[in-house]
Amino acid sequence: MSRKVVRTSKFRHVFGQAVKADQCYDDIRISQMTWDSNFCSVNPKFVAMIVDASGGGAFIVLPLSKTGRIDMSLPTVCGHTGPVLDIEFCPHNDNIIASCSEDCSVMIWEIPDGGLISPLKDPVVKLDGHSKRVGILSWHPTAHNVLMSAGCDNVVILWNVVHGEAVVRIDSMHTDLIYSACWNRNGSQILTSCKDKKLRVIDPRKGSVICEKDKPHEGSRPVRAVFVSDGKILTTGFSRMSERQVALWDPNNFSEPLTLQELDTSSGVLLPFFDPDTGVVYLCGKGDSSIRYFEVTDEAPYVHYLSMYSSKESQKGMGYMPKRGLEVNKCEIARFYKLHERKCEPIVMTVPRKSDLFQEDLYPDTIGPEPSVEADDWFAGKNGEPILISLKDGFVATTKNKEFKVIKSLMHSKPPASRSRTPPPHGLLKSRTTL
Repeated sequence: MSRKVVRTSKFRHVFGQAVKADQCYDDIRISQMTWDSNFCSVNPKFVAMIVDASGGGAFIVLPLSKTGRIDMSLPTVCGHTGPVLDIEFCPHNDNIIASCSEDCSVMIWEIPDGGLISPLKDPVVKLDGHSKRVGILSWHPTAHNVLMSAGCDNVVILWNVVHGEAVVRIDSMHTDLIYSACWNRNGSQILTSCKDKKLRVIDPRKGSVICEKDKPHEGSRPVRAVFVSDGKILTTGFSRMSERQVALWDPNNFSEPLTLQELDTSSGVLLPFFDPDTGVVYLCGKGDSSIRYFEVTDEAPYVHYLSMYSSKESQKGMGYMPKRGLEVNKCEIARFYKLHERKCEPIVMTVPRKSDLFQEDLYPDTIGPEPSVEADDWFAGKNGEPILISLKDGFVATTKNKEFKVIKSLMHSKPPASRSRTPPPHGLLKSRTTL
């Protein structure tokens, strides 16, 4: 009888822990919409959550330090005329956030340091180009002011936010509702999953399919997909018997999955969050009360189950803190912001270590806030690799030296020729960085 050998991994003992009650954000009426987005976005300065609003759509933006009971009269961002479906902070400017809504528009907002002191109704730029509600937003990871949106009109639009124009419009590729859309590490490819049961890897500037997979999961419920290490793709979906599954694919050989594992029979869509520094993927189910996490490696079975964080209350949404916002001296490798019906609860994922010294094996150089290419150059064909930063001395010092100014002005000159059939709006976002 052979002994089962336990696989060695420094992440085997990662454990999740909710913060104390006084460090939560209480008395927030989280949106009741049944849309499958995160409903929450966080960065080292702010946490933003979509909230219930009468007569339109709104979201609330709080400084991270403003914990405890949140006053009902706190000002919100309330410029949308329909419910807000997705929000995402810009990775290159912690004060800029994008939102999309049932009112068919995408809006870009500037949040002042310290948070809002009055309701914010006027966006810096309004992006109109979708004919139905817009449910997915994703900023480009390395190009400055490039934003992707996907709507229920089955259209993906790539925006140059500086000029407020739709530069690329992919409108004849998806034949049904788009479930998810994301970038690869350097933003040279887009990955979408769709109700037509196809997974597509797309060249974003040409608007053409590089490769596609039919029926990555047999079930008819929504599929989510993200790029992981080495260009591989991780998907979550459902079997024919409605069992939840996680699978890993190699786009160079889409015929068979590298691995396909069945998890349970819950009905909530699994939202995947991948950490490229550690190779750990976290699966958070909407309506679940747990977060499962797996390590993605090069050895079979490729996706290794690590553990599960469980709690009593189910989650309505989830925010994921960028690596530069973590406390490295506590060996924190991930922090989630779990949305309940009436509050937001941070959950910290920690690797137990006895030493107080900086753990270099847990914190390789990670993606920083500096873009590596400007929007016009990226649309012209130039790629930019992520600019990495060290977390050894923490990230606090460098953010204080940088001042971002976003200036709104009227557009007097004609914008550059667009590959889009959508006329640009009149807002112009200029971004200047002064060190």
